[in-house]
Amino acid sequence: MTVVLETGAQATVVTIAGDDAARTDLVARRLCRAADGKVDSHEWVAAARQEWHELPSGLRTPLGEFRRDSGRSGVLLIRGLPVDSAALPDTPSTADSVQREAAVSAALLTMVACGLGDPAAFRPEKAGALVQDVVPVPGKEDFQGNAGSVMLTFHNENAFHPHRPDYVMLLCLRADHEKVARLRTASIREALPLLSEQTQEVLRSAEFHTAPPPSFGGSAGGDTAPQPVLTGAAEDPALRIDFAATKPLTARAAQAMAELQDAFDRTSLSTALEAGDLAIVDNHVTTHGRSAFTPRYDGKDRWLQRTFVLKDLRRSRGLRPQDGYVLD
Repeated sequence: MTVVLETGAQATVVTIAGDDAARTDLVARRLCRAADGKVDSHEWVAAARQEWHELPSGLRTPLGEFRRDSGRSGVLLIRGLPVDSAALPDTPSTADSVQREAAVSAALLTMVACGLGDPAAFRPEKAGALVQDVVPVPGKEDFQGNAGSVMLTFHNENAFHPHRPDYVMLLCLRADHEKVARLRTASIREALPLLSEQTQEVLRSAEFHTAPPPSFGGSAGGDTAPQPVLTGAAEDPALRIDFAATKPLTARAAQAMAELQDAFDRTSLSTALEAGDLAIVDNHVTTHGRSAFTPRYDGKDRWLQRTFVLKDLRRSRGLRPQDGYVLD
């Protein structure tokens, strides 16, 4: 189903309801009993991979289509997923908060990750947990990362890294009090026609340096050499940028980056996530960010959970001890 978001741009939205919703809830709860409920274990992921095939086709089919072609927006929004809202504890309020024990939300994220590829994490960030909490943290309001509550600038997730995620999944467990927070996304497929040939040429040059994000705590491996922002096919390039961490190395690079920011602002999507909404972002063509909101730190603040996906796990084998799912 195609809907119009508040920006006027179009995005594909899938709503899970009726028998499909009931089936999804049943399968997720069954997975919660597997592998002693240890979300980060090989056994849990193996069980999730098996249970993925038991999910209704109303969920699996659009995910398969998105994996092949993520569309002009590079975002798929799935609504109506069960997150066991009545049983949710208070929203966590620490920067290192993760979900290591079985829960319906963690089951959903892990199964969908297995349908798109494999779940993955980075050890310097959130201690390598496969399911991570994205919550506001007291004292971190101005932080350009998952713990902040000011406007979060557009970025590809872990843009500095040679094995950055192929997909970023954000599952909403609880909206913010005033319901003003918005997931913001901007796709190079939408922005490219607004860029001059000269600007595109500069963005394809190795005149940009991207540092690890603050969430890595200043300790991270990966490629931090100068690199281009755009690579690949001229008509459908791959994108690698983080407007809070990418620095232009020349005057012309600074101008090109400013023009790209303007194009993203003009073509961006904005949508409010409600409990049970899962946003999946194609991290190679689409940046994401968040509008500002005001947390109350009363246990009922905005709460998302995040999982990364790699389509080809083998490529990062040298960084994953014991062929696990965490990159060192």
